[in-house]
Amino acid sequence: MASKSNREHTFNGTAVSRGIAFGPIHVVARGFAAPDVYPIKEENIPAEQARFDLAIAKTKEQLGQLQEHIEGIAGSDDEGLVFEAHSLVLEDPGLLRKVSKAIEERKQNAEFCFYAVMQTFLEAMRRVADSYLRERAVDIDDVCQRVLRNFKADDGAIGPDHQHLLVTYDLSPSDTASMDRAKLLGFVTEAGSINSHTAILARALGIPAIVGLGGAVLETTALAPAIIDGYSGKLIVHPSEETTARYQKLAAERQSARKALEALRDKESTTTDGHHITLSANIEFTHELDTVRENRAEGVGLFRTEFFLLESSNHPNEEAQTKVYRELAMGTRPHQGIIRTLDSGGDKLAVEAFSEPEPNPFLGWRGIRVSLDRQAMFKEQLRAILRASSEGKLGMMFPFVSGLSEIKACRKLVSECMGELDAEGHAYDADLEIGAMIEIPSAVLVADEIAKEVDFFSIGTNDLIQYTVAVDRINHRVAKLYRSSHPAVIRLIKMTTDAAKRASIWTGVCGEMATDLHMTPLLVGLGVDELSVGPHDLAPVRKALLSLDFGRCQEMAARALTLATSREVFDCTKAMAQEAYPDLLEGLDAS
Repeated sequence: MASKSNREHTFNGTAVSRGIAFGPIHVVARGFAAPDVYPIKEENIPAEQARFDLAIAKTKEQLGQLQEHIEGIAGSDDEGLVFEAHSLVLEDPGLLRKVSKAIEERKQNAEFCFYAVMQTFLEAMRRVADSYLRERAVDIDDVCQRVLRNFKADDGAIGPDHQHLLVTYDLSPSDTASMDRAKLLGFVTEAGSINSHTAILARALGIPAIVGLGGAVLETTALAPAIIDGYSGKLIVHPSEETTARYQKLAAERQSARKALEALRDKESTTTDGHHITLSANIEFTHELDTVRENRAEGVGLFRTEFFLLESSNHPNEEAQTKVYRELAMGTRPHQGIIRTLDSGGDKLAVEAFSEPEPNPFLGWRGIRVSLDRQAMFKEQLRAILRASSEGKLGMMFPFVSGLSEIKACRKLVSECMGELDAEGHAYDADLEIGAMIEIPSAVLVADEIAKEVDFFSIGTNDLIQYTVAVDRINHRVAKLYRSSHPAVIRLIKMTTDAAKRASIWTGVCGEMATDLHMTPLLVGLGVDELSVGPHDLAPVRKALLSLDFGRCQEMAARALTLATSREVFDCTKAMAQEAYPDLLEGLDAS
C-alpha cells in the first residue's frame, strides 16, 4: 500500500478538534493495547526471531495445560477443545512466516510485529459478513493477548512513553480523559463523529483530533512520521520536506494568532453596545483550574463529575467528594463553580455494569434517572457539594431532566441533606444556586413550571439537538442531519430563554454549540446570559463576544426564528459572524 512506503500519503477524515501536531505514529487496534514498539538493528533480527519463537512455545505450553485442567474438571474432552483450537492458530505456518517477514522487513521488535500481523488479520475478520467468522475473532484476540503477555508486554496503557500521534479504531471517553497529555500530541480514529463525547473531550483538552479515517489502523505503520491537521481533517504520513515546512509555517501562524487572542483575556466579555455575557469554562478535573484562571474565565459553568466518580472501581465516598468539590470552590473564587451531578449512560461512563446491553442507551437509564434510582449514592454527592459550598460560591445542576417531577424529587433530597447537615453541625451555603439542564424537548415545553423550582437553566445543546431531530449524535451515518441551526432547535432555545426571563432566572449554554463561533451571534441574540466552553476555547469566544453588537444580534435572531431551513438559519448567523470577526473563522469548516 502507498502508505506503507516512505512516500507521502494523506488520509482524509472529519476534523473534531483544531490544531496541528507533528510526531511518530503509535497504532492501537481494537481488542487490546499495542505493545511498545522500537527499531532493531539488522544484526538483532535473529534474536528477535528467537524471542518470538519462545513466546509461541510458552503460549502453546500454557494452552495445553489449560486444556488438560478444563478436561479434568469437566470429565470430558469437549470443553477443552477451544484451547486446542487456540493452539492450532499458533501452528499456522502462514502466520509464523508473516511475523518473521515483518521482523525482517520492518526492523521492529518481535512483539510489535506479531501484534501488527494479528491485528491486520483480526480487523479483516471483524469486517466480514459471516457472523461465525466475526465471533471467532474473539478467540484469536485471546490468543494474541496470551502471546504478548509471554513477551512481557507493557501494562496495557494506551500510549507509549514517548511523544506520539495515536492512530486507533476508536476511543472511549475514559480513554481520552486518562491519556498523558504530555505524550499524546494528537489522535485519529476510524470510528466516531464530531459530536461524540470523545470528540468533545478532545476539544476540551486542546488535543488535535480527527475521526472517520477508514482504514487508518491497517494502512499506517508504527513510528512513521506524520502530521495531524485538525483544521482540515487530514493525517499526512511520511510528509515531504515541503509539506512539513508548509505545516510548520501554518502552526507558527496559528500560534501567533493565539497569542494575539491572549492579549484580550483581561477584558470582560461585553458586546460593543455594553451587554455582558458571562463566559465560563467546562472542565472534568480540578487540575484544569490553573488553565481556567490563566484564561480569565468567570468561573466554571460545568464541572463534570462522571470521570471522578466512575473512573475507578472504588466509588469515592462523601469525604473524598467533599475534598474535590472544595478544591473547585476555592479555585473558582470569587466566581461560581457549577457542579453537574452524576451524568452517566448514553455515550458516557456507565454507573454499573448491565447484565445485558440496553437496547437504546440514549433513551435509557441515564442522567438524573440513575441518581433518583440510587438515592443513597445521590445523597452522598449532594451532601458533599453542600459541605464544599462553605468554602466558596458553588452551584449544582441536574442532568437529563424531562419534567417538573424530577426537579421536585431532587429538591426534596437536597432539603433532606440540608437537614442532616444541620443536625451534624456541618456548614454549607443555604443559598447555593440549583439549576436544571435543559436537554430534552419535554423540559422546554414545561420550562415555565421548572423555572419556578430552580435558580437557572443550563442548555445542554448536544443532547437537545439529538432528541429534537432524532439523530444519534455519534452515528456517522446520520451525522449530516445533526444541525445546531435546525429551526426547531433555535425555537426551543428561544422558548427556554423566554421562560427563564419570565421567572427572573438566568440561562446558560454548556454544550458544543457554545464553542461554535458561527453560532455565537445567534445565541447572544436568542437571549442566552452565559456561555460555558472548554478552557482552550475561552479566548476565541471572548474575542467573538467583544466584536458583536447585542442589538443587531437580537434583530438577526428574530429574523432567524422565521426561517424554514437549517441552511437559511446558518447562513444568517454566519454572515454576522463573518462581518464581526472574519479572522476567527479562518480555517474553520463552515459546512
